[in-house]
Amino acid sequence: MSGRHDGAPAKMAKLKELLHRSENRICADCSAPDPKWASANIGVFICLKCSGVHRSLGAHISKVLSVTLDQWSDNEIDNMIEVGGNSHANAIYEAFLPESYSKPHPDSTQEERENFIRSKYELQEFLEPSLRIVSHQSSESGKHAESGSHHSVSSKSDVGMVEFIGILNVKVKGGTNLAIRDMSSSDPYVVLTLGQQKVQTSVIKANLNPVWNEDLKLSVPQEYVPLKLQVFDHDMLSKDDLMGEAEIDLQPMINATAAFGDPELLGDMQIGRWLKSGDNALVRDSVVVVAGGRVRQELSLRLQFTESGEVELEMEWIPLNM
Repeated sequence: MSGRHDGAPAKMAKLKELLHRSENRICADCSAPDPKWASANIGVFICLKCSGVHRSLGAHISKVLSVTLDQWSDNEIDNMIEVGGNSHANAIYEAFLPESYSKPHPDSTQEERENFIRSKYELQEFLEPSLRIVSHQSSESGKHAESGSHHSVSSKSDVGMVEFIGILNVKVKGGTNLAIRDMSSSDPYVVLTLGQQKVQTSVIKANLNPVWNEDLKLSVPQEYVPLKLQVFDHDMLSKDDLMGEAEIDLQPMINATAAFGDPELLGDMQIGRWLKSGDNALVRDSVVVVAGGRVRQELSLRLQFTESGEVELEMEWIPLNM
């Protein structure tokens, strides 16, 4: 995360200008109006529902960023501008799309959306053959190795066929009184794990009261488990030491949102609460609120299985089915 920064205002203005071109006012994959997300490495603007599928492909295939919420590097903005937007990208990625093939539409099922996006970007089925990139194979050996490469792709697809119900944006604010794991301090970083997904903050050197203020994003599947938070001490010479952990129940936030409906239609209000108890890591009760059309929840967590330490978070829930 340390290499991330706000793109220069002039560059961000160019990105917004690109977004407002007529061909970029609909999602590159399903034509939903007003896309607010992008694949920075592919160079397309996409809707919230398609962004969940793109995220499941992995950042090595599609690096998903929000045009309005995320920090962009200069290189990412330059790539979007160089590609030129959805029409230019689709002219390449859909060059050999069969006339009879029906692209997804805004109301398509998650499975239809998933099948098309994987075919388009991961399997590159509609790309001009000379431009296709076969993972871990040279272009010459790609055809001969088709059965071998297909196996790795299909196993990835099995993982990806999970239906995602929303995107969880977690701002890791900071830690207080964290445990000492070096001589007199620690070099802490936070890891969040949800199912097979794992994201982490940057390392802060020699600080037991670190301030991160970093946003980490996770796609939440229909069958979700508690979000696991772990704090580690970075060590150059040996395995990183665990400095404590905590589990976060996502149910109060997700269920409250489902009960109240589209947050953009609600005024600022409290819609739910996760109560502190002896069975969880909460320092105090954590309320779920709608503020400015967004569902948010602030949490103070006392780290467990350690001698000391608390971590402050703010979560934002973006449902895909609203």
